[in-house]
Amino acid sequence: MSDNTPKLRMAVPETAEQLAQRYERETRRVNDQRESNLENSLAPFRVGSVPYLNAVPLTRGLEEQILFIPPSQLAEKLRRNELDAALVSVTEVIFHEGYDVLDGIAVASLGEVKSVFLAHKQPLEEIREIFCDPASLTSVNLLKVLLAERGLKPEFKTLADYKSAAALENFLLIGDQGIQFLREPHEHTVWDLGAAWLELTKLPFVYAVWALRRGVENQPLRRQLREAKSFGLDTLDHIIASRPEFDRDFRQDYLGWHIHYHLGADEKRGLAKFIELLRKHGLGPVYDPRFVA
Repeated sequence: MSDNTPKLRMAVPETAEQLAQRYERETRRVNDQRESNLENSLAPFRVGSVPYLNAVPLTRGLEEQILFIPPSQLAEKLRRNELDAALVSVTEVIFHEGYDVLDGIAVASLGEVKSVFLAHKQPLEEIREIFCDPASLTSVNLLKVLLAERGLKPEFKTLADYKSAAALENFLLIGDQGIQFLREPHEHTVWDLGAAWLELTKLPFVYAVWALRRGVENQPLRRQLREAKSFGLDTLDHIIASRPEFDRDFRQDYLGWHIHYHLGADEKRGLAKFIELLRKHGLGPVYDPRFVA
């Protein structure tokens, strides 16, 4: 053979630590690019979401472009055509016509949810009145269904303020306010509505979905909302590590176990069952949701 034949050289071997560092750098580069792609990507659409920890993975990279307000206020803005899309309580889209539901994305639970519950001092059968979180839409109707299935129909009143809740005998809380109550000393029995729903139906419960104003060409918006969810779930460890709410162990348990974000066949069966029970107990009118990809 000629002495001019090129010689093959082996790559310099990398240690496990070097490989891990290279993987981390590449992952960071890819995620930075994904985040950059999501910046200013919603215009000209007007989008809202709830200001709760459980919604954070669905708005990753879109935070500066989204209006964050409680569920009841989001619903009002959608009805007034002040928003084109919002992550709203699922009852908003089944109690009102004119919305499409973005398929494949939800805030849901299969069992204990931690952030939707009835705190009560009286036995359920003896409760005559319940004060409800004014931000709640879906949860109060879920509670009505769960109690009605037991033959119970107490009076529902609006909670005046969160500070006075602990002094009441029976009240419904949701979201971060609910989590904060659970983490403080209290004398109430807590009835987790996600766990109660699973016990009743053996199905997941869907709390929130992306509602889209019907009649608006929004394919680019739907694409970006799906990408934000994908980005959020791919970087869930970062979200858990970096968010300021509560403590890391709780965030890990809550976002990694109690809440899930897919809207699949089981979630749709759970939603159909909820609609069935709302109609059964006269909590309507109720419309069947229309899903769009």
